[in-house]
Amino acid sequence: MNKEFLTAINCMDGRVQKPVIQWLQREYDKKYVDMITEPGPNLILAENQPKSSIESIKNRVEISVNKHGSNLIAVVGHYDCAGNPANKEEQLEHIKSAVDKVESWNLKADVIGLWVNKKWKIERVEL
Repeated sequence: MNKEFLTAINCMDGRVQKPVIQWLQREYDKKYVDMITEPGPNLILAENQPKSSIESIKNRVEISVNKHGSNLIAVVGHYDCAGNPANKEEQLEHIKSAVDKVESWNLKADVIGLWVNKKWKIERVEL
């Protein structure tokens, strides 16, 4: 099993892909980031719906953890999100709830929350 992977549950918005990948690679000294994208995934996970999206996200995360050996899952929210148009404070609450949801899956990986601000810089969410 490859130990060079991390996992990001990230928005599909192309503006946040590179900053998230680069930050995770730098902070955790890993080579690859499995990117699981949805529009506003922090809201989807926080509201636990639609169920089809939850199951799809979970299945892809399980592949990343079980087949690629990822030991860290980042749940990401961002400024100016079309899929989750809530303000920053609300989105941070969604991220915290989403982290709880992912932790409930009992995978062998740590789960963190990340916020991408209006300058496209990464902020770690205090849980």
